[in-house]
Amino acid sequence: MVKRLLLSILVVVGMFSTGALAKSKHMMYQAVPMSKAKIIQSGKSKAYCPNCGMTLRMFYKTNHAATVNGKVKQYCSMHCLAEDAVKGLHPKNIKVVDNTTLKFIPARKAYYVVGSKKPATMSKISKYAFGTKKAAKKFAKKFGGKIMSFKKAFALAKKAYKKEAMMIGKKQHMMAKKGKMIFAKKCKATKLPKFNSVAKAKAYIKSHKICGKMMGKPLQAVGLYLYFK
Repeated sequence: MVKRLLLSILVVVGMFSTGALAKSKHMMYQAVPMSKAKIIQSGKSKAYCPNCGMTLRMFYKTNHAATVNGKVKQYCSMHCLAEDAVKGLHPKNIKVVDNTTLKFIPARKAYYVVGSKKPATMSKISKYAFGTKKAAKKFAKKFGGKIMSFKKAFALAKKAYKKEAMMIGKKQHMMAKKGKMIFAKKCKATKLPKFNSVAKAKAYIKSHKICGKMMGKPLQAVGLYLYFK
């Protein structure tokens, strides 16, 4: 199980970019074309998960959204949603992407297939949501997994959060070290603000073009470095 989690984290932390996707023959299972992804949060860093910084459309099929402190947040995964819940931020009006229509639906009305053979996002156990039980059953029959409610799936995510967060954190710090080296070689030496999220660091890099047209793994690595710096 540990090896499975590490593999999932390596895929997650080493995220792909729009350019990388265009050059790749195979799209990640969770990813969708830009035209199919709906970004419902706002701000300069809206394309990224506010908690881990990953590009939302690259993990769109596991996207969740919620209102936190009066603002809408869109997460790459249930793991990142669970982070806010565990920290006592009380996410409300929780929504999830229906894997059939690719539209957001109320999470409490969704049918989750938990533990299928399809890749997990920020977790060792995959969790994909569907708007109908029929669609969930069809997916589970083909890829395995157990059908359950949002309440049960979310309880599992919150229970596993601490352990998974520790392992993900170690990988992120390792990647940040690579980001430091990349920044020294590829980016303009300039006085930078303090970033309170990886998402904001990446948005700044892109909007101010301090690292040229950087994208994909290098962008994530530099974003992590600037965040932890």
